[in-house]
Amino acid sequence: METLMLPFSPRFVVLTICAVVTALLLAIGFLDHNPKIWEVVLIPVLIFGALTLLGVRDLTQKSHAVLRNYPISAHLRFLLEEIRPEMRQYFFESEKDGMPFSRDTRAVIYQRAKMVLDKRPFGTQEDVYRDGYEWIHHSVVPKLHVDDKFRITIGGPDCTKPYSASVFNISAMSFGALSPNAVRALNAGAKKGGFAHDTGEGGVSPYHRENGGDLIWEIGSGYFSCRNRDGSFNPELFARVASDDQIKMVELKISQGAKPGHGGVLPAAKVSEEISRIRGVAMGEDCISPASHSAFSTPLEMMAFIGEMRRLSGGKPAGFKLCIGHPWEFLAICKAMLQTGIYPDFIVVDGNEGGTGAAPLEFMDHMGMPMREGVSFVHNALIGINARDRIRIGAAGKIATAFDMARAMAIGADWCNSARGFMFALGCIQSLSCHTDRCPTGVTTQDPSRNRALVVPHKIERVYNYHHATLRALAELIAAAGLEHPQALRPIHFSQRTATTEVQSFAKLYPSLRPGELIDGTSDPRFREAWAMARAESFAPAGEGFEKRESRIALRSIRATCCISASASGISPLPQGEVGAKRRVTGGGLSIDRTPLTPTLSPGEREQTFVCCASSKLAVEAA
Repeated sequence: METLMLPFSPRFVVLTICAVVTALLLAIGFLDHNPKIWEVVLIPVLIFGALTLLGVRDLTQKSHAVLRNYPISAHLRFLLEEIRPEMRQYFFESEKDGMPFSRDTRAVIYQRAKMVLDKRPFGTQEDVYRDGYEWIHHSVVPKLHVDDKFRITIGGPDCTKPYSASVFNISAMSFGALSPNAVRALNAGAKKGGFAHDTGEGGVSPYHRENGGDLIWEIGSGYFSCRNRDGSFNPELFARVASDDQIKMVELKISQGAKPGHGGVLPAAKVSEEISRIRGVAMGEDCISPASHSAFSTPLEMMAFIGEMRRLSGGKPAGFKLCIGHPWEFLAICKAMLQTGIYPDFIVVDGNEGGTGAAPLEFMDHMGMPMREGVSFVHNALIGINARDRIRIGAAGKIATAFDMARAMAIGADWCNSARGFMFALGCIQSLSCHTDRCPTGVTTQDPSRNRALVVPHKIERVYNYHHATLRALAELIAAAGLEHPQALRPIHFSQRTATTEVQSFAKLYPSLRPGELIDGTSDPRFREAWAMARAESFAPAGEGFEKRESRIALRSIRATCCISASASGISPLPQGEVGAKRRVTGGGLSIDRTPLTPTLSPGEREQTFVCCASSKLAVEAA
């Protein structure tokens, strides 16, 4: 009896009704002899007949359990799930809700991009007594006027073509992730506003070059636009592209905040002729971005590679971007700087709150250090090795407003990059469909029918306006704090509520090392153990029992960019008394810095270990 009643149960009643109505309509059509009856019943028969067939299909399909139990009616669930983000965004979000960016943040970007009223009435909607609330201190003697054209010079002592950069620039977004029109509008806006546009790791496209805006060329592990057929780095191609006057800086991408340590594959089917030409990859083959670089595998090799990038680019600022992971790995890079004497001109710190077109959920939510902690760590590490005055720090990761910039710069950044902020200026509505190629505003799609929605001349003004208005807001904040330039900001200028009745200064939350403290020996728990574990000759940490063996293996495995034998150059081994020292010698017509690689080898082994840095190329001979 229960089985017989199933068609009339709530689960199946919709299918039953559709089937019964279809049968009745067919019966009326065939039994009624009025020739015009089909004009009345045909459309209802088609509708209810189609629903009946859909219900039968739902009953028999095996992919969705809910459809087998609720034929026809369960499709309502999928419909509601499809429109859920839009319903929530338009009807249920408060001004401070919404992720990754709140409605209030999106609104102020739209308003500044359009140059309309961006003020708010009646008072803050922030809960100023919640844990985590932050504020900047104002002065009783604020500055009356502060110039909003804040700029910094990027380029250390080894850089022959330093770059005067705005403190607010477009963060790395590749052509391919962005549409052609989006790249055009961003670059033209950067040209008009005098700020820089990072190409992303997808290579320098014609759309980047079209309007002549300043470019920061990012080179990732795929070496796009400067690669051989096997995917390895091609120095000749790199030099040819980097010599373009439009490219102001070259940036080595070590990792990306939203998916650090994760490579990527563009399937062969999506490698168009245009992408093949721009990225330097073959059509019909997968376009692979490995998780790690093939041009280097140790901190020493990495510093040599950055020195080579600077040389090949004609002396332009060369640096790298990363999200901080294992602390000892970045400190190993710092030790490599000290041992080779090769320093980057800048470091961009990306936080795990940064954006991406597509990434695994676990990577976006739980992999990598957040931007603020990362900037503080890098800033203090460079202070600790006496290198902060020669290396600039950029910050990237959910930066959209002047307060975001001021906070990052107080912690240690010299300038800030924004990706999604400028996407909002282009018209992005945070539909979270970047990975589907169905962007509703034409920003992140390669579909020409969607891309046409983004009208370049109109969006150029939006990009320029957003940059200009944000710097103007920053100038107002700086003036209210009694300062002249955001580089004067320090942690002491900010506070955070850590509990309902407790407030701490950023100076306590982000304490600073003293100059040279890492070299002298630090007791700071943030650095003490990691510094002891860091080794210039390997990213692997120094461990108990195997440190010496690992050192020898790392030294023997170094793939030198330029190998110079000691016998050919007429260079004798370092005397034992000079272990740990560094002196300049001349051999074989080359001027060479000689530095022992590691203190973990015995004196006899150290004698046979040296670094040759000739024309910023690394050569290593190990026992």
